[in-house]
Amino acid sequence: MKLLVTGGAGFIGSNFILYWMKNYPQDRIVNLDNLTYAGNLENLKEVEKNPNYKFIHGNICNLNIVGEAMRGIDTVVHFAAESHVDRSILKPSDFIVTNVVGTQVLLDSALKHKVKRFHHISTDEVYGSLKLNDQSKFNERTNYNPNSPYSASKAGSDHLVKAYSETYGLPITITNCSNNFGPYQFPEKFIPLAITNILEDKKVPVYGDGLYVRDWLYVIDHCRAIDLVLNKGKVGETYLVGGMTDDISNLEVVKKILKIMGKPESFVEHVKDRLGHDRRYAVNWSKIEKELGWKPLHDFDEWLEKTIAWYKENEKWWKDVKSGDYKKYYQEQYGKL
Repeated sequence: MKLLVTGGAGFIGSNFILYWMKNYPQDRIVNLDNLTYAGNLENLKEVEKNPNYKFIHGNICNLNIVGEAMRGIDTVVHFAAESHVDRSILKPSDFIVTNVVGTQVLLDSALKHKVKRFHHISTDEVYGSLKLNDQSKFNERTNYNPNSPYSASKAGSDHLVKAYSETYGLPITITNCSNNFGPYQFPEKFIPLAITNILEDKKVPVYGDGLYVRDWLYVIDHCRAIDLVLNKGKVGETYLVGGMTDDISNLEVVKKILKIMGKPESFVEHVKDRLGHDRRYAVNWSKIEKELGWKPLHDFDEWLEKTIAWYKENEKWWKDVKSGDYKKYYQEQYGKL
């Protein structure tokens, strides 16, 4: 099989490529990535010389580049997206162009080249926000109700993918995942931001009261879910992928990280809240468990420790990432913290 992976130099995309090439060494992968601030080819050093791996530097909005990348492809796995809520608040237009227009360009090309499967990676954030101390969870029948420019752009891309299935018969599947964590995650995101700040002896910014709840999914469990959907999933279906069954607040996550790293809770610094901040996400992943036999295998506490160890062992990787433009963004977002 020959796969086109978009955004394969990013956090989840690079983990997926490493996972796939380890488990399906006979398959070929084309990685199309524009190498924006969050794309990093260092993530893929171990496969860059593999004859079954090819990298193409290009924007998913460029029809010519996408058309070239799509030649001979059996399966598209579409990760490429602007994905950070804070940045979407600062500049929504980037998110609309990449996440909506870019997806449309890929869909048109997939139709033209008659791909056998177009798999779209999305987020639980398209469903909006749940109330604290509520037992309800998102499922595949939950109405879309996005609250940020990021989640609205991902909702738009989801609807486009479904429309191309219904209108043109394009064979699609979609996974809406919860918050991922693990190695190679850009340190603007919550968990690596906390870990790397502590390693630099800096305080950890926590929005508002810190009681915002997220569902945490270890990135390899996410890759396993995509694997199952590609091989066993029903064409046209959406599957929710989550990592936990118990609610945990952002403040609790930071305290766990501080405890593992032997630092006091005085490292927590509450900062001005994010605009339109969703209070709680929770994912019901019973459909993918029942139909495909998937469930998360990686315990949050254990793999949080292993994630911390990875960042300790790969200091050069994250220090390089946190230099340059990231410093400017960090100061805009959190001041002189």
